[in-house]
Amino acid sequence: MSNITFTMIKPDAVANGHTGNVINDIIVGGFKLKAMKYLQLSKKQAEAFYGIHRERPFFNDLVSFMISGPIVAAVLEKENAVADFRTLIGATNPAEAAEGTIRAKYAKSIDANAVHGSDSDENAAGEASFFFSSFEMY
Repeated sequence: MSNITFTMIKPDAVANGHTGNVINDIIVGGFKLKAMKYLQLSKKQAEAFYGIHRERPFFNDLVSFMISGPIVAAVLEKENAVADFRTLIGATNPAEAAEGTIRAKYAKSIDANAVHGSDSDENAAGEASFFFSSFEMY
């Protein structure tokens, strides 16, 4: 599964009406949608997903933000998926994101940064399986 990555369109981008544009940018960027769902995370789910950051000072704010509204979770496929998707979304801080990237176009701040993208093949597989069973990915 090294040619997949995982993304979430975060509550800020969903609330601001950017879901369709983000999905379009992903498809135009050469990614194939393998699975996708629209859902509202519970506090327990958000804490579990971001458990790696539990000891970090931003953990509680991150969880609160991620449960503040619905998200769109998706598994994407492309050669070199993780690295190419990180390039497509741009820097975590939208003020530093390259022009034309998803975060440069749709993110408001370093915290409300529109999308999540896996940072490694291993994390992509784990994050995808957190949200999707094997029979949900095509």
